Amino acid sequence: MSVYHKPDSAAHPYKDPAPLPASVPQVQELGTTSAPLKSAAFFIGAYCKDYNDDFMLCKGENRDPAHCLKEGRRVTRCAQDLITKMRENCLQEFDKHWNCLELHNQEYNHCRKPERALNKCMFEKLGLIKTIPGSPEGKTPIHEVKNPVYTGVQK
Repeated sequence: MSVYHKPDSAAHPYKDPAPLPASVPQVQELGTTSAPLKSAAFFIGAYCKDYNDDFMLCKGENRDPAHCLKEGRRVTRCAQDLITKMRENCLQEFDKHWNCLELHNQEYNHCRKPERALNKCMFEKLGLIKTIPGSPEGKTPIHEVKNPVYTGVQK
């Protein structure tokens, strides 16, 4: 049977066998689980579009992972900045939405009510609008439909 050992109090603390070179700026990880990231995903996509595009273009140039570390760090910093702003301005709405996602197997359709509140807060306080790439032109986006066909409880 395996036993969990806390990394900070282990007899042999973890040391990265391949630390990053000094030329790559250090950046803290986001420190969030999948539910908050999924809740903020469309806003991160809009807010960090330029950094994401640079990163993807870089990845297309060269398949070497070390080639795009700087661009990846910029994406991480941008996402950190947005998550911080979301927590400062829309903490209650953000928490309600990602907790709903956490409880409902990460499915958006079960969490439309808290999602609408989060979208409203993000627009009012940060000026960000949730847009789903590839949505049909002229149709109401799925997250704005008032009476969706698929809901948490089917009739």
